[in-house]
Amino acid sequence: MATQKQKEAARRNLVKARQAQSARARGKPVRRKTQGLSSAETNRLGDQQFAFPEERKEPLTDASHVRNAIARFDQVEGVSDAERDRAWKRILAAAKRFDVRVSERDWRELFEGGKAKKR
Repeated sequence: MATQKQKEAARRNLVKARQAQSARARGKPVRRKTQGLSSAETNRLGDQQFAFPEERKEPLTDASHVRNAIARFDQVEGVSDAERDRAWKRILAAAKRFDVRVSERDWRELFEGGKAKKR
């Protein structure tokens, strides 16, 4: 349940997003606030650039995305343990490529001791 303060912040964010979208539609250059991938950029990525290629989930294009893939690994739904094993290998290879330190040896460690539950 969202608080009143959260609802007000969400409304303000929607107004800002609509204004930016409208300005972009009129051809004005509006900078994005995040360095993330746009939908078009994500669509252009090859399947091999995702931790979960069949689902095209968790892109591994830079160090920031690798860290995000590790942080959100337990939130990916609808995948088998075998798919998680393959995804973890891809994440570790990308982490090595982008010099990201990973303390967990196995993805199952991400589910231990925290709020995450194995689905």
